[in-house]
Amino acid sequence: MSKTIAVIPGDGIGPEIMDATIRCLDALDCGLDYEYVQAGVVALEGPEKDLLPAATVDAIARHKVALKGPLTTPIGGGFTSINVTLRRKFDLYANVRPAISFPGTKARYENIDIITVRENTEGAYLAEGQEMLDNGNTAVSMIRNTRKGSERIVRYAFEMARAKGRKKVMAVHKANIMKTSSGLFLDIAREVAKEYPDIQFGEMIVDNTCMQLVMNPYQFDVIVTTNLFGDILSDLCAGLVGGLGLAPGANIGADAAIFEAVHGSAPDIAGKKIANPCALLLAAADMLDHMGMVAKGTRLRNAIRETIDAKDRTTPDVGGTGNTDTFGDAIIERIKASA
Repeated sequence: MSKTIAVIPGDGIGPEIMDATIRCLDALDCGLDYEYVQAGVVALEGPEKDLLPAATVDAIARHKVALKGPLTTPIGGGFTSINVTLRRKFDLYANVRPAISFPGTKARYENIDIITVRENTEGAYLAEGQEMLDNGNTAVSMIRNTRKGSERIVRYAFEMARAKGRKKVMAVHKANIMKTSSGLFLDIAREVAKEYPDIQFGEMIVDNTCMQLVMNPYQFDVIVTTNLFGDILSDLCAGLVGGLGLAPGANIGADAAIFEAVHGSAPDIAGKKIANPCALLLAAADMLDHMGMVAKGTRLRNAIRETIDAKDRTTPDVGGTGNTDTFGDAIIERIKASA
């Protein structure tokens, strides 16, 4: 039985890495069909003249699952972040960012395995409540955390930890200073943690967390936190394993899920076929897990790992002399060999 997903190739290097990713998914014989839709600058320059066309939103709503390449939001007034818009439109409240070491990369550490679970719809990333006062000399913005938002993201982190056999959930906050917004999150995290006695619970102030991640990242397993802190910490964790080229992201809600490469569209190298497709490939593996095809997701991750380790036709950023297409070819060969 086939399943259709929405595919957003994206801008810049997006179509190149998406092509490699789709070829790998087809090699896994996942029974997937694809509805290609557009967003970002490509869509803005197209007939719709819209960064996020209605047809794209409708496709995601119908299929419930989307795979998305990097998108560019033009700089300047009048343009709202497409990623933020998608998260709010579909209430994709959980942003899940694994940081896992791969051999043969330029990472400073080995054997890192940390998952950041970030609240994705509220916190400091609010369009409303931002204004300029005093003739442009004072900028004001609002942080709003709710009981509902805090509880469901913490519960998601604990449920995910239990399902994946994880041992510890660390709630990261700034409740010592931000006593209302961050204090509410921490209070609720403590409440929810009591319902999961099988999972160790810890709490840490965000600035100390940054230091501890650099000094001893092995003490962390699952991190759960609010929107702004999660945005920062997930990139820090990506730096521990070699950068955003190996950083997948999942945006998950009750009714839809969007899986993506979290790096940018890199317009300076678009068309050169030197972009590493692994972030999107790893997002596709997480998508397969989400869709109940865990064994296929594992096969894809193993093929990626073996290819990087062998430096077999990989892109220059991971020590190879190949390109985006040859990287995909090498992964496909290993996928087929593992069947």
